[in-house]
Amino acid sequence: MALVQPHGGKLTPVILPKEQRADALAKAKTLPVIRMSSRETSDTLMIGMGAFSPLTGFMTKDDYESVVNTKHLANGLAWPIPITVSVTKEQAAELKEGQEVALVDDETDEYVGILTVKDKYEYDKTKECKAVFFTDDPEHAGVQKVMGQGEVNIGGDIVTFSELGYDEKYAGYYAHPAETRALFESKGWNTVCAFQTRNPLHRSHEFLCKIGMEITDGLFLHPIVGKLKPGDIPAEVRFECYKAHMDNYFNPARVELRVYPMEMRYAGPSEAILHAIFRQNFGCSHILIGRDHAGVGSYYTAYQAQEMFDQFKPGEILCQPVKVTAAAYCKKCMGMETEKTCPHGPEDRVAISGTKVRQMFSEGILPPLEFGRKEVLEILTRYYQSLGK
Repeated sequence: MALVQPHGGKLTPVILPKEQRADALAKAKTLPVIRMSSRETSDTLMIGMGAFSPLTGFMTKDDYESVVNTKHLANGLAWPIPITVSVTKEQAAELKEGQEVALVDDETDEYVGILTVKDKYEYDKTKECKAVFFTDDPEHAGVQKVMGQGEVNIGGDIVTFSELGYDEKYAGYYAHPAETRALFESKGWNTVCAFQTRNPLHRSHEFLCKIGMEITDGLFLHPIVGKLKPGDIPAEVRFECYKAHMDNYFNPARVELRVYPMEMRYAGPSEAILHAIFRQNFGCSHILIGRDHAGVGSYYTAYQAQEMFDQFKPGEILCQPVKVTAAAYCKKCMGMETEKTCPHGPEDRVAISGTKVRQMFSEGILPPLEFGRKEVLEILTRYYQSLGK
């Protein structure tokens, strides 16, 4: 056996070797500039490292329209969410096919890459939102991002020459798909189960992870460290929590922790498919999909993300979902159980969620040990106390 193939058959990273990056930066500073939102910047990093293989740049009109209408690229390959960069109509009028432009992160002013313009096209923002988020409600964080974009998308291949400091900030834990594949192969893993998270691990998360560890050779704990919505726990704090879990509650021979720089879209079912596709690129054969995966508010039904996988034909997405029902601590069972396995009623079950944990801490309430491990709760207590100060 061998690791699952990348999506589309091969990795397509476009980040330049380190020895070429200074020259590329100098060139970029002579070019016209597209200033990118934080989400567009994070997508640039994901394309650069090969996480979004087979994409080598921002989507052209053909791919964009195919994804919005069919959740597939124009060549028929499964893809659930447009990956785009946009500008105003006035900016678009200045750009010509074949022209090179610099990609600059709007928040840090850092030059990240160079795009070669292939096409430019207007698009229907509301239609995109309904296709991706299943809503155009302006209160949805992902909808807000799309509705705030420029009126014209610019399609074309890119090269990247910056990691925005993520590789230094998370040294030893920040990895490209080619690197994680080499890591898994060195450990003799053929099947790998990914766990996606934007929260510290609570007891339900830990329970799901251990299910994944049982059915594959190893667990890939792969938290997002890109930008989140207000109120979410910062990456630096969550990272401490992940390491506490690793040190105390997982068999170290069967788990690896790495981070990635994408920004959450909160697209629920659509984002679950994207998570599976790029975990396939990182070398994962399975991904845990629990209740309300990548959701926000009440926009999606409890298991809509699991159901989305059934819309794709067998073999279209090689990283398969491990569909798990809601886990909770049962006082009668005296342990973690799921809706499928536990016979007891809600009065005996301690329902656990990241939202509930954040709410309790924000109200000055220490969650019980049924919610989380002692070491993790101590880290979160210090964080929320620092907010109070």
